[in-house]
This record gives sequence, C-alpha cells and structure tokens, in this order.
Amino acid sequence: MTLYLLFEAIEQKKLGFSSRLSISRKAANQPASRLGLKPGQSIKVNDAIMAIIIKSANDVATVIAESIGGNERRFALLMTAKARKLGMSRTTFRNASGLPHRGQMSTAKDMAVLTRAIITHFPKYYHLFSRQVFTFQGRTYRTHNKVLKTFRGAEGMKTGYISASGYNLVTTVKRNGKRIIGVIFGSNT
Repeated sequence: MTLYLLFEAIEQKKLGFSSRLSISRKAANQPASRLGLKPGQSIKVNDAIMAIIIKSANDVATVIAESIGGNERRFALLMTAKARKLGMSRTTFRNASGLPHRGQMSTAKDMAVLTRAIITHFPKYYHLFSRQVFTFQGRTYRTHNKVLKTFRGAEGMKTGYISASGYNLVTTVKRNGKRIIGVIFGSNT
C-alpha cells in the first residue's frame, strides 16, 4: 500500500521519479531491514521504490510515509482509507513498513485485492516488481523473491517477514495470457 500511494502521488504530479525525499531521524532509526540512511540525507523516489520492492527497507517506507502524509501515523490513516476504497475490508494499517503493531492486520484476500489494484491502476509501474537487483550508493541488493527465479512466468510482487506471522509472499504469474495472484501468509520458509 505504501507503493500504491506513492504511485498515486507520482500520477498526480505531486512527486516525480527524480524527486528527492528527505531522511528524518525517525526514518533513519527504523529497525532492519533498511538501507542505513542517515538523518539529513535524501533519496530519489526511483531509488525509494526499488528499496521497498527489493530490500523491504523500513527506513525508506517511513521516508515515503513522511513525505506524503506528513508523518507515519497520518500516512497509515491514508493507507487504511485507500484500503477501504479498494474493497480491502479486513485491513488496517498502523505504519508504512508492515513492522509489527498490535492494531495492524490484513488478510491474504485483501493483499490479493491490493495486488490486482496495483496491476489495474498502475500498469506502467507494475514491471518494477519483477526487478531482481537494485544498486544504491555502490551497494547491490538482490531480491528475496525466489519465485522470480524458479517459477516460469513469475512476475514478482512482494516478500515480507515478521516474527508474529512468519514469511509472507504476494506474487503473480502470467502464462498463456492469464495472470494468477498468489498470497501466502505465515510460512516457515
């Protein structure tokens, strides 16, 4: 959802791919996974997108939230409101990264709804989710989405992990002109 709202801001010309987002102290202090950004630095929107897709960078998610919503709490309210508009009735966001929060929840079905909305509303950005490598400040990051490498027709989307739910995966595959969205929550690997 963080990327959905960022893509929306790009489409509305509030931000561009080369726009720079400032790093706050709060963003810099987010726990791993992160890029290790320092307060006062900035990151281009294009790099922020790739950091979220490939690295699941929590510091970058907070940067995006603060840039669009003013602060992460307001951004989470925007995320939840957008979720409702998209038909995600059982999702509540409390932060931009998916880090644990007792009030934050979702379902596999709602994540499939969000995936379909990204594909439908932002088709020109959807290809970014299939990227496997991202280089930032001389360091190369590789995707955690092994499905991209091992499953014919896989287009990617998002991986995640938190101890409360285990490993999570949202992925798509396209074969013979048909696309399937798959969502797994709570896997051991």
